[in-house]
Amino acid sequence: MTRGLMFVRSLVRRDEGQDLLEYALLVALIALGCVAAVTLAGDQVEAAFNAIAGAITVP
Repeated sequence: MTRGLMFVRSLVRRDEGQDLLEYALLVALIALGCVAAVTLAGDQVEAAFNAIAGAITVP
């Protein structure tokens, strides 16, 4: 009976570690997506500012 209880406890511990790994991978993928979005948006914003600066004439 004791071996069975220890086996069930070990399964619970393994499941918690797996959940932690899944959350870590999810956070890493979200961070990677945020970096990519900021990089793409940064280039577009820079192009817009350069277009506006080029259109402004100094009297």
